[in-house]
Amino acid sequence: MKNKKNYEPRDKMVALIRDNYNVLQSLGSFGISLGFGDKSVEEVCDEHQVDTRTFLAVVNYTANGEIQDEETLQLFVPTLMKYLKASHDYFLGFQLPSIRKELKEALDGQSNLDKLILKLYDDYARAITAHMRYEEKMVFPYVEGLLNGVSSGNYCVDTYSSHHSQESQRLRELKGILIRYLPANGLHSHKLLAVLYRIYNNEEWLRLHAEVEERFFMPAVRLLEQRLHDDTVVAKLSSMVNIGVSEDASGQLSDREKEVIVALVQGMSNKEIASHLHISLNTVLTHRRNIAAKLQIHSPAGLTIYAIVNKLVDINRLTP
Repeated sequence: MKNKKNYEPRDKMVALIRDNYNVLQSLGSFGISLGFGDKSVEEVCDEHQVDTRTFLAVVNYTANGEIQDEETLQLFVPTLMKYLKASHDYFLGFQLPSIRKELKEALDGQSNLDKLILKLYDDYARAITAHMRYEEKMVFPYVEGLLNGVSSGNYCVDTYSSHHSQESQRLRELKGILIRYLPANGLHSHKLLAVLYRIYNNEEWLRLHAEVEERFFMPAVRLLEQRLHDDTVVAKLSSMVNIGVSEDASGQLSDREKEVIVALVQGMSNKEIASHLHISLNTVLTHRRNIAAKLQIHSPAGLTIYAIVNKLVDINRLTP
């Protein structure tokens, strides 16, 4: 029965593995080696320069199927990148070739059925390899660019999502053939059973790997994209608003004039502003004339830019 404990930084790493041995594969993906004695999860992570909260979020999801700390995890994209790259190395460099070797040894290799089984496995391996290589060539460099403040105009995480599919159909076919046509007895039967068991374990590992990408990595990348987009917009607005607007002029605005600007940016009419601020319509018009004179900005768009750059309004709360 699956252990439902939510592991914490002070828990012993050895206890975590004892309760959930499938975490062993995650250790390798995070670059954590064995031989940690009775040290805590936090101590082991610190020694291997792995963010503890990211590690525990992935491990707790692997063990319990529940997202424990997604908001915090979004701040640690570099740790997730390290995890996913190492997972690819493990899967492509060890899992796929070792399973193929065992499968070939378990089959006689003489019949057409044996050859077809190997071909089906090779087709599956090629599809998975192509998908992971795509991530390494396109996705990871893109995310590294985001981390460095650079965004690609012709790529986004949703493009990655459209390519992110599991090649499960070929694997289901392979499992079905092995189950239906296993020899009735003999050494080959035992070897094929062992390989089939490994394929099932491999499928579970790959499912969890994909879910870490879908549930943690992709939301984190979307957050990076949004932050970079907002920073870029504000920078452009800042360069625009500097035309004809000096710091001295900005500082001359009264609190009431700033309130009028905010109301204008929010789309209120002069009459609505008067009602909202409990002042007369003539007073609103006077404030608007003073604002235009001080800032040398006359258009609603220009005032919107000014309000965003000077943090009078939040760009995310403005109606497009």
